[in-house]
Amino acid sequence: MTEQSTNAFSRFEWMVAGRYLRARRKDAFISVIAALTMAGVAIGVATLIVVMSVMNGFREELLTKILGLNGHFSAFPIEEKFTDYRPTVKLIEGVPGVRHAVAYVEGQALVSSDTNQSTGATVRGMDFEDIQKLGLLSKSAIQGGWDQWDQSNGVAIGYRLAERLGIGLGAAITIVNPNGATTPFGTTPQIRSFPVNVIFNVGMVEFDSFYVYMPMHLAQDYFKMYEDVLKPGVEPPDPMATDEEIDAAYERQYRASAVEIFIDNPDDINTMRDRLQQTPGIRPMILTDWQQRNETFFSALQVERVVMFTILSMIVLVAAFNIISSLVMLVKDKGADIAVLRTMGATRGSIMRIFSITGTAIGVIGTLIGLGLGLVIASNAEALRAGISELIGVRLFPPEVFFLSSLPSKVDPMEITVVVGLALLLSFLATLYPALRAAQYDPVEALRYE
Repeated sequence: MTEQSTNAFSRFEWMVAGRYLRARRKDAFISVIAALTMAGVAIGVATLIVVMSVMNGFREELLTKILGLNGHFSAFPIEEKFTDYRPTVKLIEGVPGVRHAVAYVEGQALVSSDTNQSTGATVRGMDFEDIQKLGLLSKSAIQGGWDQWDQSNGVAIGYRLAERLGIGLGAAITIVNPNGATTPFGTTPQIRSFPVNVIFNVGMVEFDSFYVYMPMHLAQDYFKMYEDVLKPGVEPPDPMATDEEIDAAYERQYRASAVEIFIDNPDDINTMRDRLQQTPGIRPMILTDWQQRNETFFSALQVERVVMFTILSMIVLVAAFNIISSLVMLVKDKGADIAVLRTMGATRGSIMRIFSITGTAIGVIGTLIGLGLGLVIASNAEALRAGISELIGVRLFPPEVFFLSSLPSKVDPMEITVVVGLALLLSFLATLYPALRAAQYDPVEALRYE
């Protein structure tokens, strides 16, 4: 044996390791074990990639949908009623880092139709200018349109709500608000009917099922978000004044419920909060950010991601233990070969590297197969879900439970690197014990009974 052949990771070591990886008739059982081990690594890596990609997509899609209609900040007025909402919106939009701001009126109501179907809903009033700022909503109309929205007396509802009520475009819905007019006999409900001018699909069950949008002025009148105040310089009318005289003496001041604020960087919450609160001219307001509103939900998602990664990593760990068992069997079977190699001048380090290369190769090939398989499945998650659902006749990941209409998936290169690195590291560590045992073989003992 030449000196060159004994160098670390020499061609000789790679050649011997390659022969041990190739199947021969008498080594068929060991080869099957190695193939199953490789498959275990591939399945573990692919499963990790698919699950983490789906969870990434789920979080991003939810974040996009939630923040597409609800702002990064919700600003609620304090001290005074929110009659100056229009100038306040202009001031907020002038703050550096603010993309846009949207004022709205909101209330809870019961919605029913002529088909005797009813459900609770959130009714939100917005101007057409503000709806245009919300691209997710303005581009989601599947029936009807937002043209002449401010001049209309109609409403917009989600397609799931339309299905639940059994109505279509142009049909009328009845909205019942329990906080109606106050009479000597108590508070009477406010009941009005509105035609459906728009049916939208934003892709999130909550908004498609439980939200009704109407023009701002219509919502302000319906929820009585106004006050009649005396015009400046006008004396209070006489108690015997006519309705025309009373109307001439008073003017109606409308107010909003709150303002949704959208910022350029959703993660820059603390800086933007300080900036908004310290900007001169903006009235005192309570700011609630999206992380506070959804803290429990997104914290649960983060914990679930960590737990799922830990649990699914066990698949790769089990496959790594299979590498140990297959290499131990290989070392046991190749005892005579090891002895011959030692007598020919192979060092303990050379023997150790041969079996380390053999085991690591199993892990590398399995990892590469799992990487390719995982990326293919993750990239076609929704198509596969739809196909499997149609094949077995069961709807997988129903949107009523998972909030989204489709199964999202987002491949994160950093996470893919971590998964591949973890698989390769475990595969390498799994080879150390069997390779060390092979290196400690005594040639004399191994050849005694040959």
